[in-house]
Amino acid sequence: MTADHSFDPEAGQSLHRSVLLDQAVDLLVAHPRGRFIDGTFGRGGHSRLILQRLEGSGRLVGIDKDPDAVRFGEALAAEDGRFVVYHGSFAEMDDAASAQGWEPGSVTGVLLDLGVSSPQLDDPQRGFSFMSDGPLDMRMDSSRGPSAAEWLNTAAEQDIADVIFRFGEERFSRRIARSVVQKRVEEPLVTTRQFAELVRQAVPKKEKHKHPATRSFQAVRIFINRELEDLEVGLKKAVQLLAPGGRLVVISFHSLEDRIVKRFMRDLSRGPQLPRGLPVRAEEVEPPYRLIGKALKASEPEVQENVRARSAVMRVLERRVEDRGVTSE
Repeated sequence: MTADHSFDPEAGQSLHRSVLLDQAVDLLVAHPRGRFIDGTFGRGGHSRLILQRLEGSGRLVGIDKDPDAVRFGEALAAEDGRFVVYHGSFAEMDDAASAQGWEPGSVTGVLLDLGVSSPQLDDPQRGFSFMSDGPLDMRMDSSRGPSAAEWLNTAAEQDIADVIFRFGEERFSRRIARSVVQKRVEEPLVTTRQFAELVRQAVPKKEKHKHPATRSFQAVRIFINRELEDLEVGLKKAVQLLAPGGRLVVISFHSLEDRIVKRFMRDLSRGPQLPRGLPVRAEEVEPPYRLIGKALKASEPEVQENVRARSAVMRVLERRVEDRGVTSE
């Protein structure tokens, strides 16, 4: 889940501050006259700072699934002609780039700040949180696809158990799925409070300092929004778009995301694994990408200011200037 620094064009007030905001933009904007993609626009926290850093011909495309986020993006685009917003998933960033006439290999930097944004999490009507009651929706794009309630009320028990175990790493997933199927016979699940209470009753052992429904809410949200599938596709498209010297910056908020990002960047930075004894020089097999620094986490002062920053992990990959033609395929 992300914490997004944003500006409400209607209310005229600051809302949230993005986690690792300055660090992410510092590492992303190495060439301020370039082309950039903010794949998770949210409320524009990163985008506004990126725009402050751009010079001359620098341009920025913001992408977001959420129609509410797109509204904020349209306001920013009206304010700054160097910015455009695209409604969709960052898994479609090649289409967003193509709409600007940007070819593969021509983008200077891509930023992905993964998970659900604070405005989404804090709005009970979006259904992402069990902290207050609201419709059991959980869709980042509320205009497309089934809601969490629609899926939970119709899916097979085994499918529900599999989703909660795979994406929530919940060891009591079968108990929870059984309870869902039993409960929906009596009455459909329609609110976050119903689902949270059902999970609370189904989980026999509680984790200290963690609500019993935390893992299940995470799992259903990830599944409904195809978050991990989009991430795997988006990472591949990002490196295909990167120009030599371009960077991919990714901020993850839970282990499932970070595992995918870490493995993806590691494999590209290692390059092809050739058999020992092959008569080739090191420079001939130098990987076309390299890691920039180590994984970065939020500082203690930032965590104290925003507890949601505690789980944030940022990783950076750069396409080498001397790319010898090795692709990400």
